[in-house]
Amino acid sequence: MNKLAQTLSVAGLMVACVLLQGCETAPKQAPAPKPVVKPKEPPPPPPPPPVEPTVPALSPDVQALKDGTALYDGGDYNGAIKKLGGNEIWSGHNKDVQLGALKIMAFSYCVTSRTQLCRQQFDKALKLDPTFNLSAAEIGHPVWGPVFLKSRNAVKAPAPAKKKDSTAVSK
Repeated sequence: MNKLAQTLSVAGLMVACVLLQGCETAPKQAPAPKPVVKPKEPPPPPPPPPVEPTVPALSPDVQALKDGTALYDGGDYNGAIKKLGGNEIWSGHNKDVQLGALKIMAFSYCVTSRTQLCRQQFDKALKLDPTFNLSAAEIGHPVWGPVFLKSRNAVKAPAPAKKKDSTAVSK
């Protein structure tokens, strides 16, 4: 029986080999699930450039006053007089702009030793607005302060009434 047992053993081994041949390797395990990676969010868009507030365009008379004042502040008194005497200011109806122009023109005339023209500008300003006044510091200025006070006092004091000549003979 030895031979028989041996043959059966060999035959059993062969059958086992044939059967196991289909299972040559252990079954492949399902791959481990990959970690869920969130897609990268696109970077936020850059902020929009700062919007500069729109400055409303100045009317021509206001712009002319601004330009004339800048000329005066820069020491260009004749340029200021020319700019402030232009049509941009006087064709409009903005009394405040016109008063500002007359004041700067008066100052410009005074600092260039043209006191009669300085006085005329103050006279025009007081005619345009009898309440026109200078600040205390401006009235205290040694050049145009006295000129303005003369102009203001002349407006406040009524002109003397003309008297009839009493020496005339009436018929």
